[in-house]
This record gives sequence, C-alpha cells and structure tokens, in this order.
Amino acid sequence: MLHLRVLCPAEQTQDVLARLADQPGVTHLVLLRGAAVRPAGDVVEADVAREAADEVLDRLCQLDLDHTGGITLEQVDTAVSDHAERAERAAPGDGADAVVWEELLARTGDEARYTATFQAFLVIACLLAAVGVVTDSPVTIVGAMVVGPEFGPLAAIAVGLVLRRWRLVRSAALALAVGFPVAMLATAGATVLAEWTGLQDRAALVNGHQVDFVYQVGPYSLIVALLAGAAGMLAMTSAKSAALVGVFISVTTVPAAGYAVVAALLGEWGRAGQSFAQLVVNLVGIVAAGVVALLLRRRAEGRANRRASPGTARTGRAPVRLP
Repeated sequence: MLHLRVLCPAEQTQDVLARLADQPGVTHLVLLRGAAVRPAGDVVEADVAREAADEVLDRLCQLDLDHTGGITLEQVDTAVSDHAERAERAAPGDGADAVVWEELLARTGDEARYTATFQAFLVIACLLAAVGVVTDSPVTIVGAMVVGPEFGPLAAIAVGLVLRRWRLVRSAALALAVGFPVAMLATAGATVLAEWTGLQDRAALVNGHQVDFVYQVGPYSLIVALLAGAAGMLAMTSAKSAALVGVFISVTTVPAAGYAVVAALLGEWGRAGQSFAQLVVNLVGIVAAGVVALLLRRRAEGRANRRASPGTARTGRAPVRLP
C-alpha cells in the first residue's frame, strides 16, 4: 500500500473526494478541513493499492492539483486492515508488478543530477577499481562495482527517453559526461603517484590475469549489459529494489574506466582501448535494455487497463458528501 496526501483548495475538495471514492484500490479516506497552511486549503488523505496509484495520480492531476495544491505519496510498510486488503483485491493487477510512473520519475530524477556526492562516489569507485587492477583482486573490483553510482543516471536516461522527458535525459547525460572524466582524471593522478612511489609497475598489470574480464570486451559484454539493464529497470519499476545490488555487481562500467586509466599510464594502449570499449558497450547496453524493458511494461500495462476498464469504470460506491 501507498499513503496518499493531497493538499487542495477548498473549492476542489468535493471533486477530490469524489474521484478518490470512485477508484478501486483506495481506502482509509480522510478529510482534514482547513488543515493546509501553505498552500492554504484542505488536506485529503487515503491509502492506495500500488497497482491503482498511477491511475489515481492521473485523475488528481487532471484537476491541476500539482499546481494549485500538492500531491505526495509514501510507502506504507504495514497496513493491518480488512479495508486495505479489500482495496488491494479490488485494484486490477498485482502490486509487485505495478509501475507508478510519477514515483519512477521522482526516483530517477533525484539520481540524475550531478552532485558532489555523486562525483565523490564515482571517484572512490574508480580508485577502488584501479587498486583491484594493480593488485589483481576480483574482490576489490566487485567492491568498485557496488560503490559506483552510475546506474542511477543510466536508468534516468532510459526513463527520459521512454517518457520523452528531455530535461531528465540532459541532466543524467551531463552527470555521466562530467562524472566519468573527473573520476578518471583523479584515478590518473593516483596512478602516477603510486608509480612514483613504487607501489605499482607495468609488470603488475601484465602478469595479473584474474581481472582480465574487465578489459576483454566481446559479445558476452553486451549480453551481460543488456541483462543487467533489464533487471535493473524491472527492480526500479517494481517492489523488488533489493535486486539492484545484483545489477551493480553484474556490470563493468566503473572497473573498465579504472582499468583504462591504469593501462594507458603504464603504456598498455591495447588494453586501455579495450577497456574504454568495454565501458561504452556497458553504458549503451544498459540504457538500451532499460528502454526496451520500460516499453514492454507500458505495453503490458495498457493491455491490462483495457481489460480491466469495463469493470472498474464504475465502482457502485455512494458519492462522498462533505460534512
């Protein structure tokens, strides 16, 4: 279940209540007259089944409440209520498969911006990858995969392309276009320092073989990127967000960037070129798979809505009257 809170002008409250009461999957409807201070108005609260949330938001936005008032959604961890169970049964579809598009836009929008925190995580991840390359340590490479924050902007690009939110695409592309070069420059500086102090040399790169998968680009590189992108987007559009950790460990974006820097500075230009190709293949593959996964979800959702529309257009509930 999701908890919905609507701030609306008093003159629109009747319409808000009517639209919520007419929706399957909505329960625990509450009116707090005059409770909103800024913007001034009434507050309407309800619990909404996840699979009904997208349609509920659409109907509320038709009232222009996203401009005249405010709409917020938050996750309900536990709902002990027969009314909540009936609402979930009444809503078409399954909550785990439902996509709340506004929630997805909000999540990806937060992760698409270039921030100091994003850059810091990317620098640390690339440095970890460089250490993993020099020490021939797959465990450290996996650590770099987990720390890397790049999946957020990649997912944002996919969402922006599907929903035609070009500002989101530009913001995410800027984060990647600035973030990776800065992180690679920082890694280059650390590599030069390590070579100057004798902590690494060319032999350490050439003789290590446990992390060769980072730069060995091939058909399976694209296959893994496609599978990881599809899995990541499914995790972000459903209630299975724990699967994202597995996605992070599957892709070799940050490790490839770190390997390319180390290899280039040690004169291994062939390996540096392959590592850069690995980076590009993973970036493109993840975005492409994310776009396809979202398009398939939208198509499936459209078919489900068409099948459910005859039974959900009217719920037979009595109209809500203001006290």
